[in-house]
Amino acid sequence: MHPRRRLAAGLVALALAAALPSPGLAAGFLSVCEDLPLPPGLAEIAGSSLAFDSPTGRIVEAYAEGKGSPEQVLRFYASTLPQLGWTRESDTRFRRDAEVLRLDAQPHGPVVVVHFTVSPE
Repeated sequence: MHPRRRLAAGLVALALAAALPSPGLAAGFLSVCEDLPLPPGLAEIAGSSLAFDSPTGRIVEAYAEGKGSPEQVLRFYASTLPQLGWTRESDTRFRRDAEVLRLDAQPHGPVVVVHFTVSPE
């Protein structure tokens, strides 16, 4: 193969690999909690979220849904949240400073629905 064609084929392969979602890369973030990433395939459910600051800290509730399983969602958060300063206390509970994040991932027909709750402890 001609060196230029080999280089072009390599660049195309690299571009395709970069475009594929990686299990540890976020697809976006919750609109009401910009420091909570969404796994690839999940999207926030419009109109289902609320956030406000209380005297003891912020309170956030949000929902997302999409492709995947509860196990995949929990694996994503187990590997991603510690990089953002969250300490894993269980599969569904994380702590950062004085805040607690609770995840509830449930299958709902062909999709998974995730309920996020952030509250002061």
